[in-house]
Amino acid sequence: MRIPFNDLATPHASIVEDVVAEVRALAGNSRFIGGPAVESFEQDFAAYCGTTHAVGVANGTDAIELTLRALGIGGGDEVLVPANTFIATASAVAATGATPVFVDVDPVSLLVTPATLEAGKTERTAAVIPVHLYGHMVPPADVLPFAAKHGLAVLEDSAQAHGADAPAQHDGLGEKVRAGSYGVAGTFSFYPGKNLGAWGDGGAVVTDDAQLASRIRSLANHGRSEGTDHYEHRYIGRNSRLDALQATVLRRKLADLDAATAQRRRVASVYAEALAAHGIPMVAPLPGVDSAWHLLVARVPGREQVRRLLDEAGIGTGVHYPVPCHRQHAYATDQTVSLPAAEQAATEIVSLPFFPHLRDEEVAYVADHLAKAIAAL
Repeated sequence: MRIPFNDLATPHASIVEDVVAEVRALAGNSRFIGGPAVESFEQDFAAYCGTTHAVGVANGTDAIELTLRALGIGGGDEVLVPANTFIATASAVAATGATPVFVDVDPVSLLVTPATLEAGKTERTAAVIPVHLYGHMVPPADVLPFAAKHGLAVLEDSAQAHGADAPAQHDGLGEKVRAGSYGVAGTFSFYPGKNLGAWGDGGAVVTDDAQLASRIRSLANHGRSEGTDHYEHRYIGRNSRLDALQATVLRRKLADLDAATAQRRRVASVYAEALAAHGIPMVAPLPGVDSAWHLLVARVPGREQVRRLLDEAGIGTGVHYPVPCHRQHAYATDQTVSLPAAEQAATEIVSLPFFPHLRDEEVAYVADHLAKAIAAL
């Protein structure tokens, strides 16, 4: 049996004809940048996230950078970022001139906590970016009171959490909020491997702040302001626009996202039972959180040997992420900084095959061979 780490071809097969028909219409009207396709997707995605506005941009990294710039964050400011995130979170902060300050995470959930955020705060801290890692949301109650206490902006990095929900309050009762909707803004990536993936690059910012949305849209479009002359540029901006082809694909896939997420959650529950039977710990969402389950991550000893044995059994794996940001060459200015939970997790985590149409027998095959690989250490 061969089981790939991911399978992007199968889910796309069912929508190709629909998308091709819409692309033909797009070719006819030639509205390739902006226009109805992008506007329709932005409206649908904002509604899906429970926000008033969505602004399509070129990618998820730009989404973070442009939002920070629109908030006025830049040189002299610090932004709190978890150490165990993809480097894009940090590089977007650095691109504004601000300094990413890496904080540790809870050793089990691998998410930021009020205590880890407090440990990283200084008088220069201007914002905090909670990362909804693997699709598991950081609940608002773990971030908003801290941010309000210190007067900080909260920008949710939701690149892996399309459609995740978390309790609005600590008690976990009553209303839930969707990823991207509780901070001043939420940012998303539509890289093809994401739960809502384009056929190329793409990203978006969602927010309830009309002025913030307008400024992000301007910064992403060469600094033009809406309603002004085409060659009047109010800000120093850039070209970071979601194109109509990607918006067409994304709008079609958005209609199926909840069904795909439900399948991901079912596969995750099968994995949880199979791995528990072998005593293998899995990184799980916090209580009350309905994860988007972007990745299925286990923690194992001797990871590289385990991965080699799984590869020999025809099982694809990944590591997200093997080097914490504060140990990356680009950011490792102080080697004395220790963030033990993130550092320990980086040596143990392994991402297992995971996609909505993974079969139960394939999950069992992965779990059995993972257990055998660990036993062979």
